[in-house]
Amino acid sequence: MEVKDAIVKAKKNDQVAFNFLLDRFWNTVFGFQLKRTENENDAEDITIQTFSKAFDKIHTYNEDYEFKTWLVTISKNIHIDLVRKQKSTISSQSNTDKDNEYYSIIDKSPSPEDKLITEQNLAKLLRDIKKLKPHYQEVINLRYFQELSYKEISEQLDEPINNVKVKLLRAKKLLAAIIKKE
Repeated sequence: MEVKDAIVKAKKNDQVAFNFLLDRFWNTVFGFQLKRTENENDAEDITIQTFSKAFDKIHTYNEDYEFKTWLVTISKNIHIDLVRKQKSTISSQSNTDKDNEYYSIIDKSPSPEDKLITEQNLAKLLRDIKKLKPHYQEVINLRYFQELSYKEISEQLDEPINNVKVKLLRAKKLLAAIIKKE
């Protein structure tokens, strides 16, 4: 799949296209943030927020510009906002309207990662899940073992729903990679 095709499909809420874009550009955005923050956890959180925001606003993307540049710009702005919040003494004010807006990334059919994960025996799967970072373990547990909806996970973790979706997507990719290695 080409990037331009994936963007067109993503604008139509195609989950495969979202997966493709996440895979294609994750390392670019993560690497950019790792250099800026010099902290792996912060870089990962900002990268998740970047893809969440990009998928929310994919319909605003202008094809005259490089998609990678658009993502990096979103990422840079998120980082700047976080730094401002940290420096600000008045951090209690937040825009609750934005926090309560939910956009949908449609997840209709099981992805190859889903199929691979469900084929594993439970004991081995649990050992493999333990190899993930704690926040990825948590979203896997909430979604697949406690069978919570995206909205319920979002409320429990106090995170925007698209952050949950991107985290879960990333967790499934990492878990599938662990499973394939063994």
